[in-house]
Amino acid sequence: MAGEQMKPVASLLLVLNFCMYAIVLGIGGWAMNRAIDHGFEIGPDLKLPAHFSPIYFPMGNAATGFFVVFALLAGVVGAASTISGLSHIRSWTVGSLPAAAASATIAWTLTLLAMGFAWKEIELHVRNAKLRTMEAFLIILSVTQLLYIAAVHGVRRPA
Repeated sequence: MAGEQMKPVASLLLVLNFCMYAIVLGIGGWAMNRAIDHGFEIGPDLKLPAHFSPIYFPMGNAATGFFVVFALLAGVVGAASTISGLSHIRSWTVGSLPAAAASATIAWTLTLLAMGFAWKEIELHVRNAKLRTMEAFLIILSVTQLLYIAAVHGVRRPA
């Protein structure tokens, strides 16, 4: 009985996490596009500065480039993990648990990595509202993804 009670909780967390990962991907895509369009530009006769970083973002601070890259990775893996999660929710058996739990755990660890860069970006202060939104979503996702991993383990083994 306890296994079936966790199914709606896991379903709700799966949908919530997918929506939040989609928002992270949208904001991260915007930031990456802006960095590509308005990043460091140099003339043909000029040399690169000594401390040039290839991960330069015109908005934010020194941590922004790493934050956006790892947020995009976490968003893609997190959104993809919902596919195996959806399959597990539909069957809700012990046989489908390993794939759902493993992909969710990988997504969670990448989310934690991106959250670490979010905290560093917060510490360095200079950032815009869209980056603050993405930071908040990743911090929230680190908790909700962990709750989803716990809920998905609510499948009962056959007696």
